Amino acid sequence: MADALLLLATDLLKQLGSIAVQQAQQEINLIVGVDEEIEKLSSSFKIVQAMLNDAEERQWTEAAVKLWLDQLRDMYYMMDDVLDKWNTARIKSEIQKEEERAVTNNNPAALKKKVPCSFFPSLSCCFRQVDNLSLRHEIGHKIEILKQTLDKILKDKVTYGFDLTRHSHVEVERPTTTSFVDVSDIIGRDDYRDELLSNLLGVGSQEERNPRVISLVGMGGIGKTTLSQLAYNHLEVKAKFQKRMWVCVSDPFDQCTVAKAIIQEASPGHESLNNITEFETLLGQIHALIDGKKFLLVLDDVWTEDSTKWESFRNTLKCGAQGSRILVTTRNNKVAIIMESAHIINLRVLSNEDCWLLFSKIAFFDKNVEQRIELEDIGKQIANRCKGLPLAAKTLGSLMRFKSSREQWEGILHSNLWKIEYVKKGLFAPLLLSFYDLPLPMKLCFLYCGVFPKDYVFKKDQLVFLWMAQGYIETRESKEMEITGEEYFENLVIRSFFQDVKIDNGVIIRCKMHDIVHDFAQSVRINEYFEINDDKNLEIDYKSLRHLSLDISKEMQILELVYRAINLRTLFLHFHGRYNEFNMHLSDLCHHFRCLRTLILDCPFTKLPDAVENLIHLRCLHMYENVEIEELPETLCNLCNLQTLNIDNGKYFKKLPQGMGKLINLRQLRFNTNVNWFKLKFPNGIGKLTCLRTLSDFNRGGKDDKKGCKLGELKNLNQLRGSFKMHGLGNVVDVGEAQNAQLKKKIHLHDLELDFLDEGQFEEKGEESRRRKKSDFAVLNALEPPSHLKKLSIKWVMSTAVHTNWMTSLTNLRSLDINWCIQLECLPPLGKLPLLKELNIRRVENVKKLGDEFLGIDSENKSKKDDCHIINIFPNQR
Repeated sequence: MADALLLLATDLLKQLGSIAVQQAQQEINLIVGVDEEIEKLSSSFKIVQAMLNDAEERQWTEAAVKLWLDQLRDMYYMMDDVLDKWNTARIKSEIQKEEERAVTNNNPAALKKKVPCSFFPSLSCCFRQVDNLSLRHEIGHKIEILKQTLDKILKDKVTYGFDLTRHSHVEVERPTTTSFVDVSDIIGRDDYRDELLSNLLGVGSQEERNPRVISLVGMGGIGKTTLSQLAYNHLEVKAKFQKRMWVCVSDPFDQCTVAKAIIQEASPGHESLNNITEFETLLGQIHALIDGKKFLLVLDDVWTEDSTKWESFRNTLKCGAQGSRILVTTRNNKVAIIMESAHIINLRVLSNEDCWLLFSKIAFFDKNVEQRIELEDIGKQIANRCKGLPLAAKTLGSLMRFKSSREQWEGILHSNLWKIEYVKKGLFAPLLLSFYDLPLPMKLCFLYCGVFPKDYVFKKDQLVFLWMAQGYIETRESKEMEITGEEYFENLVIRSFFQDVKIDNGVIIRCKMHDIVHDFAQSVRINEYFEINDDKNLEIDYKSLRHLSLDISKEMQILELVYRAINLRTLFLHFHGRYNEFNMHLSDLCHHFRCLRTLILDCPFTKLPDAVENLIHLRCLHMYENVEIEELPETLCNLCNLQTLNIDNGKYFKKLPQGMGKLINLRQLRFNTNVNWFKLKFPNGIGKLTCLRTLSDFNRGGKDDKKGCKLGELKNLNQLRGSFKMHGLGNVVDVGEAQNAQLKKKIHLHDLELDFLDEGQFEEKGEESRRRKKSDFAVLNALEPPSHLKKLSIKWVMSTAVHTNWMTSLTNLRSLDINWCIQLECLPPLGKLPLLKELNIRRVENVKKLGDEFLGIDSENKSKKDDCHIINIFPNQR
């Protein structure tokens, strides 16, 4: 080691020339000690992350903290980039060594020709992970700068008056609600009112749980409390219930406080409860007050998801008379379920007409006819910005009530809402409460949605992959990142951060974000998440910009300004026209934005430049249908951190790079349905991508394609989950190849499509056609799927039968599709499948009848059938 260091010193001094010996020694120490410094930096990175989390809430109440926090967040990003660059070099080094071992094993003579990647061959043993001297020198210097900058930031916390030792939780003001309301102020809720009153006043089944719980669920400001007040004060409700109690629960849920509030409401003149601290005693008093009485209890603004805090109340409240009701308002659908709601009402936004009525009633309260006529057109545009949210209509209406000139109204119309202090306090306060109720990873995931355009349709899978790319999803040994991300998404839906939720087979697949919620998300991190769609948004701090959605439909010059945003981590480019300079700009972008984690393209680019390899931090590349790129460059395979590759431009796309096997961290490889599978060939090496969780499609090479990708590449891809489509199976002539795919071991798959169509299929005649009939059946039989498969599709099999050895073992199969099997003469015994619910059989003209074999009736059962015994076929259809 000493000789090696001496050699290093000599070589380094030669490079440094005029630098003093002491300075050179410092450089040597810097390079040699990088491994240890990386470990220290990694520890500091975790501490900074904890500090950011600790200070997040206080930036809203302490302006000085926000200034300090912005600096710390910049430091966090820089530390992350350095650590990621080092880790990337380590991964590349391992890939290169693996390639060299493969070459050596195939050609021992190559060992003599091997050229090490280190500048100093004799020093390769000195460095544990990365042996590139120039990189070590660069990383070492960056770490020194980071240490000095971080030290200054930590000292500045005193200047900003930020005490890290103080408990950071900030109690945001939570308004206390009451039961009083002016009914004339309520607009556009007649249907919800009728539904609620019907559930409060209607007579339920005698066997139902008593008291009956009804929940109003919706985002902050949607009008849950107002609707509850309306019902609470309704004359029929007053007449029906002997006891009416209104309790503002809010957060935190303190059992004793809630119990005392119920007692005070049930018996307004009750003696002081201040000295009672035993929860049991308080429950006893509640029991005595409502025993045998029909009551209505409104629990307004419930947050807690802890069912144990509610259980004692539920058991105590059972003593009320039959017909008693509990009305719960909450932003969290999970709360409604935990409280065992018999009926849940999900409040939606107001119609545009009702929103305008509510806004104008307040805004024009004391304005004369001439003012109304002058301002009405602008007022309707302002009301449209509320997007049906009652709180927004009331807040903006109250603001405009005291503004009389057209110029003032136009100023509000064209302004960012979060820059108006009155609106920020009145409108964003409820959203702030919901935001602070989230754990840190979910906060980051929510805020990330603010970079997309308003009314953007979020797909669950897409969002999860984008969150993964930014490192927002906590990694746990026992749980996949994708599954954790899905839990985050579902929690944000449950907590009413999304609207227009689309559910398919009980699974949430897509949604939108309300415009006001979108504005709030952008307001939390001003200058970090940004959307540019016109020239009004150009005066921003580009250096602080991290996530950008850029609509370049108007002026390409806008890109020149964006080049200043060298710290971007997300770039979403969308354009739906044509422009000849697009490819040139894409190449420039790959040189400028080297911190990118996510690149989303929705522009008519025709080529992805070789310079894409500069984006060493890239985790997600998504090409939309508008992209005209036909093939990916080989340099893309140098992006060893890439996790997600979404190729949605199937009508253009034709070729994957040959070096795909180097993308060892790739977890998602997805294609859309427009791909021409006759032209798109998969390269060898796909089998090395053992991190793959999703491979939406796989195309087997042609019959005569010796270099094409064979089914054996799938052998080790046992982490595949979800849906999987296999194309070109008619090209397989060797049953052993089909067995090598080992589909049975891919236990996480639930949806499988086996497509035997090949390009020359319609020209096959004579011996070739007879061969297909035999080989297709043998291959199909060898492609045994996992036994718990839920959905199976078989297409273009040229055999006369598809009754495989494994067909009837698919006891979890819910859906089966047999399509375009034009030589098929008989169907398998599908009647035996216990859970089969959907059966689609199309284009099977040679099937003449459906008999006992199809129903799954064997010879023994057939005799029973003749004796009028009941035989259970297709049991899930009953």
